[in-house]
Amino acid sequence: MPTRHFRLIHLLLASLVTLGGLGPLAHAQSAAGNLLPSRTTQPDYPLGAGDALRIQVFQNPDLTIETRVSENGTITFPLIGTVSLGGLSIGAAEKKIATALQAGDFIKQPQVTILLTQIRGNQVAVLGQVNRPGRFPMETANTRVTDMLANAGGATTTGDDMAIVTGVRGGKPFRKLIDIPQLFLTDDAAEDIVLQGGDAIYVHRAPVFYIYGEAQRPGAYRIERGMTVMQALAQGGGPTTRGSEKRLRLHRKDASGSITELEPQLTDTVFPNDVIYVKESLF
Repeated sequence: MPTRHFRLIHLLLASLVTLGGLGPLAHAQSAAGNLLPSRTTQPDYPLGAGDALRIQVFQNPDLTIETRVSENGTITFPLIGTVSLGGLSIGAAEKKIATALQAGDFIKQPQVTILLTQIRGNQVAVLGQVNRPGRFPMETANTRVTDMLANAGGATTTGDDMAIVTGVRGGKPFRKLIDIPQLFLTDDAAEDIVLQGGDAIYVHRAPVFYIYGEAQRPGAYRIERGMTVMQALAQGGGPTTRGSEKRLRLHRKDASGSITELEPQLTDTVFPNDVIYVKESLF
């Protein structure tokens, strides 16, 4: 093949890369590890804690660094020291570093380029008893707990009604317990908090009780809110023909770990890890 044809092929490939013609490949790389340069991200992407950056200054190779945005949204850059980049778009961050270099009389007309090599700051981890656990990007600056739970497919049937949100606020560890059903049953929007990059949502396994003996369906069952011994007995299908609802024993572990045996009333409340034994009828 003539040399001219090779040049045309190289020119065509370069054009495809420039125009985004290799988008599926870039998408596959993103799914594999979010290891993409910043130009593949949205131009208004806000930098956040955990984002890995490669910063270059044109014709100043000594100022090329690879760094990560700290939990308080800052980086340390040669000559100018600590720079706050949290919440800034990539373009704004480039301009801020260039302005600082120029203001310090280090470089007359600095041209700064920032490549986002690993995206972490705009992601929230949803873990535990959800249908699709993983990390999900925050598509807006007003992303709330319900948005992320929806991205994760909601809680599983074995998931608890409570979600634990952890993260960092004001440079300090943050933790909040959120009642998932109440987010939808009430108009209290304050509980549906706005998330920040790096937050994690954890849904624990729902508490259970155990029933055995002369029960139709012995086994472990999820505890519903305010569940009574009668309701728990119904979950197990009720007593067998040999059993009696008047002859129940309940084994409960106290704070010290000791097991206490009780004779429960049908209206008593069931607690996590309670064990209900249905005894045989006397007659």
